[in-house]
Amino acid sequence: MTEKIVLDPDSGIAPYEQLRNRLSELARSGALPVGHRLPTVRGFAEELGLAANTVAKAYRALEADGVIETRGRNGTFVAAAGGAAEQRAATAAQQYAETAERLGLTRQQALSLAKDAVRAAYGD
Repeated sequence: MTEKIVLDPDSGIAPYEQLRNRLSELARSGALPVGHRLPTVRGFAEELGLAANTVAKAYRALEADGVIETRGRNGTFVAAAGGAAEQRAATAAQQYAETAERLGLTRQQALSLAKDAVRAAYGD
């Protein structure tokens, strides 16, 4: 892999989540271009000093997010995920808005709660 990935063992964030976040960032930024083949689970685990299950868990989460795709024995590749990731986020936002409205929250209350959740997720 051309981009070095460093995980922080002292972080309060699980290693698989750190790996997931970093690979997602690299894919979004274009540092890992669409179609780039990722290392095998076992090979990547050895390279990072992690258990294979940790890397497999990160890959499964990234695949569910639409960031990567597995092509059977051909390997795992960076997907054309910009649209897929935005689509999943838009769907989640729509579901949230509908739920907030059903619960009787005002538009301002719903927006305030959403902003708080985004700030918490992004560490602001």
